[in-house]
Amino acid sequence: MYRQLKQELIDYSKEIGIDKIGFAAADPFLELKEKLIQHQELGYASGFEEKDIEKRVNPALLLDQPRSIIAIALAYPSKLEKAPKGKKGERRGLFCRASWGEDYHSVLRRKLAMLEAFLQEKLPDVRFKSMVDTGELSDRAVAERAGIGWSAKNCAIITPEFGSYVYLGEMITNVPFEPDTPIENQCGSCTKCIDACPTSALVQGGQLNAQRCIAYLTQTKDFLPEEFRKHLGNRLYGCDTCQTVCPENKGKHVLKHAEMTPEPEQVKPLLEPLLSISNKEFKQRFGSMSGSWRGKKPIQRNAIIALAHFKEESSLPSLVQVLNDDPRPVLRGTAAYAIGQIGGAEAKQALNLALSQEKEEDVLFEIERAIQTVHSML
Repeated sequence: MYRQLKQELIDYSKEIGIDKIGFAAADPFLELKEKLIQHQELGYASGFEEKDIEKRVNPALLLDQPRSIIAIALAYPSKLEKAPKGKKGERRGLFCRASWGEDYHSVLRRKLAMLEAFLQEKLPDVRFKSMVDTGELSDRAVAERAGIGWSAKNCAIITPEFGSYVYLGEMITNVPFEPDTPIENQCGSCTKCIDACPTSALVQGGQLNAQRCIAYLTQTKDFLPEEFRKHLGNRLYGCDTCQTVCPENKGKHVLKHAEMTPEPEQVKPLLEPLLSISNKEFKQRFGSMSGSWRGKKPIQRNAIIALAHFKEESSLPSLVQVLNDDPRPVLRGTAAYAIGQIGGAEAKQALNLALSQEKEEDVLFEIERAIQTVHSML
């Protein structure tokens, strides 16, 4: 009975646009537990994860008497068609691929809800708990056990069909589905992702120090430590470096889900207008993207750092306005940093004026350091 139901569920998943589905036992993830404890002790956690390690590794704490876990994967595009080109005076930022199109949490939750309804129709007594990314379980650990793909050195799940360009979700259930066979790790001796990581966040294959990961750093709301600023480039949210250098991702580009189609002006926006965007405008323009979940402040801070990266002189008036008028110390201080990177007489004058008016200690520190930078250029 359950073997037939499994096949029916697989067939139905294809009908509703799920690209891969796999089944895993609901046993505790004991090996993962050891890694998570070590990860925490080393200070490598991002802080966005579920704090209770037991809940992350024991499905029985999330659903009474679980018998299996259903894992799903949806492929997302890796290429931006008709991408607008940034140029002097019109510099652009970039949202990572996982933020293209509609927020993937919403997309996958809809798919999981359809699977739930399908199971309920077949088995009225079925119980389940579904989650996407923000749930307690590790999406990657479940996907690996369910045969969706292997857990790679870049800490992503790599599928033979779509590379690592997949979103993951899962459903714990009391239905005893037969588990699938995991895929053998195929990274071999390749270390391209480790070698290419801009901040050396990939400590070793399969171990990530999230505190150094640009994808994490772009989501923080405080001052970005100076050692990371020049590594940010024009990234507004996320980082794809460890994916784009991966040989398994070469030639992988899937655009089969309309809701994941990237809107060029949305995912590669002009930087300068972001500095003065209102909350309402930000929600209207970017609110449907997963990259907007932390609000506009991190995006604006990153846009300022991107303008510093380009040393965009035409943005000086806008940056000076942020330095003088923005109520948020992080943005004022980051604007001072950018003005210092651009340099010149106008920058020096603006920084000296701000120094005489600013009261916030952290901002004063940034202004003084920016003045030193300008002096070193003259």
